[in-house]
Amino acid sequence: MENCVFCKIIAGIIPSPRLYEDDKIIVIRDIEPKAKLHYLCIPKTHFASFSEMDGEKAEIIKHCFEKIPALAGELGLQDGYRVIINQGENGGQTVPHMHIHLLGGEVLGDF
Repeated sequence: MENCVFCKIIAGIIPSPRLYEDDKIIVIRDIEPKAKLHYLCIPKTHFASFSEMDGEKAEIIKHCFEKIPALAGELGLQDGYRVIINQGENGGQTVPHMHIHLLGGEVLGDF
């Protein structure tokens, strides 16, 4: 999508250091962190929400959830982390491209 900030990051139009990348996803730091460590796991395939998910996109989300624990130690999240997927405006989603927030590096309080 031409106006999607995450698509522009994936395409290299907007620079953002990649902490991890493969053919399906990238992992970057959140530019507005809500915890000491705050990362985004972003599928390279553009879709905004679960309601747009088909079998192929579900496999990408599965891939994310397989990679996240494998990367936890490298990202400093070995003592635990929070996983968040915001959906829609009322759910706090500010970028309409599916992404997974990983927060940690400190004791996180209740919502």
